[in-house]
Amino acid sequence: MRKSDKRRSSSLLGNSARVPLKWLSAAVALAVLATTGPATADGPGREPAVESHEPGVDPTPERPPTSEVSWLSFPGGVFAVDSLGHTVRYRACDGDTGRVADPTMRVAAGVASGAVVVGGTAYRYRVPLVGRSEGTLEVIQRHRPPTTLTGVVVTSPQPPADPVEGARLFPLSGQLARVVADASLNPAGVTVRDLSGRYGDQQIAVNGSLRPKAASVIKLWILVELLRRVDCGHVSLDDGVLVTPEDVVGGTGQLQFETFPQVVTLHRLAQYLIKYSDNVAANVLITYLGGFAPVNALIDSMNQRSTILARRMLDSAAAQRGEENYTSPDDVVSLLGAVWDGEILTPASRDLMIGFMREQTLNTKIPAALPQGVPVAHKTGDLPDASHDVGYYLIPGTETAVAFLTAGPMATGDETVRRMARTVYDFLVTPVDGAVEE
Repeated sequence: MRKSDKRRSSSLLGNSARVPLKWLSAAVALAVLATTGPATADGPGREPAVESHEPGVDPTPERPPTSEVSWLSFPGGVFAVDSLGHTVRYRACDGDTGRVADPTMRVAAGVASGAVVVGGTAYRYRVPLVGRSEGTLEVIQRHRPPTTLTGVVVTSPQPPADPVEGARLFPLSGQLARVVADASLNPAGVTVRDLSGRYGDQQIAVNGSLRPKAASVIKLWILVELLRRVDCGHVSLDDGVLVTPEDVVGGTGQLQFETFPQVVTLHRLAQYLIKYSDNVAANVLITYLGGFAPVNALIDSMNQRSTILARRMLDSAAAQRGEENYTSPDDVVSLLGAVWDGEILTPASRDLMIGFMREQTLNTKIPAALPQGVPVAHKTGDLPDASHDVGYYLIPGTETAVAFLTAGPMATGDETVRRMARTVYDFLVTPVDGAVEE
């Protein structure tokens, strides 16, 4: 949701949004750092290293992380910039350049600028490396007037819109760090991002770069890639896909209990993908979208460096070959935030996706940890050595994106996720310095 859609939170809070004096000195000291990185248990902007001996955790992302990456969101597409690697990528409804080297890229005063030519089309860009700025992209094709695209710049994390208000979220880092430290059997990571403005749109993390197996959390990227094509007008959710007996796999889901072959609409595949975490739907949609490459192109275009789709659901042979899906709490919240803010999907597709997440039927983690009736939209992930739950707390005026990821034994990982989920909830609803409970 764009900021114009979210100012309702300040009116709900009224005078309670004012920061008491005891926060001001801390906020001043932290303001600069808070705009450059997530708060962690070690303070804002310093990410604890992930130790390579942790079971079920891959310490080396597919592409090494960089600190100066951003992407420009414009209607129908994105333009990604990696200023350290001197590469760019244009991905929109009319095509995808792939990663393109720009050795002449100029980086000055926090802005990356340059031009590349791909397939006879020139892309001239000026993209700030600070989120929430405005960037521009000029697309120049032969025999056509140039097209100038402007939009918001997205980074991971986005800097807080209000660092002073954002400082009020920092104590949550210490509370979550204690939960993570207590989870001796389960390496754990958590990232939390305020979406309401109550905490200045601040993001915090404890082990936000932890990279466990993604399990079914990877299905969120499959859904976003499908909905992006719907937004482009390339497909309709009313379109049907032939599902055959060969597509049927076990695990979670409902389609495996139906009779095949039959034609299933994209809408039902998308809904079941999330509502039931349907493995048949996931594999059919991977094939429909063209394999792993388009989903990984989506991931790359948003500069999410820890996430990869490398195998289908329940493909044990691929897993034994070392082909595995991975993600991180930071990448999950990067995706959830971009969806919420309307930076990667249209409002209609965003609302549909969140609606599917609200219908989630696997509710033993986040919902089980919260009082009955607290509105959430979420997606779980389970493997024998991974337990995750990610999504949105939809408490009016305190909307929040969360990602709770663990490696290690699933049973104890489930409990760690529940403890993290309750810790966040208790912080959000506990009155602080005159704030009303919501």
